[in-house]
Amino acid sequence: MVGMKNSSNTYLPVQRTARLNNWKKVFSRLVRNKSAVIGGSFILLFMIIVFFAPLLAPYDPIQQDMLNKLQTPSSEHWFGTDNFGRDIFSRILYGTRLTMIVGFFSVALGATIGVLLGIISGYYGGKIDSVIMRIMDIFLAFPGILLALAIVTILGGSLINVIIAVSFSSIPIFARIVRASTLSVKKLEYIDAIRALGASDRRIIFKHIFPNITSPLIVQATLNIATAILSASGLSFLGLGAQPPTPEWGAMLSDGRNYLFNAPHVALFPGLSIVIVVLAFNLLGDGLRDALDPKNKD
Repeated sequence: MVGMKNSSNTYLPVQRTARLNNWKKVFSRLVRNKSAVIGGSFILLFMIIVFFAPLLAPYDPIQQDMLNKLQTPSSEHWFGTDNFGRDIFSRILYGTRLTMIVGFFSVALGATIGVLLGIISGYYGGKIDSVIMRIMDIFLAFPGILLALAIVTILGGSLINVIIAVSFSSIPIFARIVRASTLSVKKLEYIDAIRALGASDRRIIFKHIFPNITSPLIVQATLNIATAILSASGLSFLGLGAQPPTPEWGAMLSDGRNYLFNAPHVALFPGLSIVIVVLAFNLLGDGLRDALDPKNKD
């Protein structure tokens, strides 16, 4: 038992060093992926806007100027004005905050619940595994946007309810990924050695299993943010998300559809913003998937 303990204590620091070196290689492969770098650069730009929107916006995003409504883009209003005379550029900047908040928080909430359920299901197995996975199957039976639509209809239209609704659609995805990874990791020999030394289930799960299943979680979370932003924008487009006069891209796109022929810029810029941020997260997610692929030895 003493020999086993010394072997285990020697192994763990070596494992941490190997893990650190592995992440360095992942980063090196990621920065060589041009698409991922482009996507990451746009995400970084959007994050800067999130923190500095009040400094960057030239106008109050909800201030109305009916004398200058539906103005085309100009040096005074870079993206023009909407049907209430509000500066679209300022509203886009402030809308970036709401979009990122919904995207990150909905995925964070869904991932937290999904990871816990997936680890419990994969680690303990048996009836617990069967019950949790059958519940996840029920969630997966509904298209994500329809499930979110049903939840937000029941709870009422608000950004908080949109975050809750969108997060539910990502729970089964994370639960299944984590369950599969947990089943693989818990069979490794060092897990048996740690368990033989008397380590608790909590310590095994959070200190030894979870750090070894983060790679697929990072990729899935990045891709899910793009899906969450699309779902949240769709709900706001339908009037179930952000309420007027909140500058949210989906709601702005909904307002602009009535002016597609005489003032297309009202819908063009919020729609383009949604496309760019979703594409950026997808590019970064694909790059992370390639960089984290264990078969990639570059």
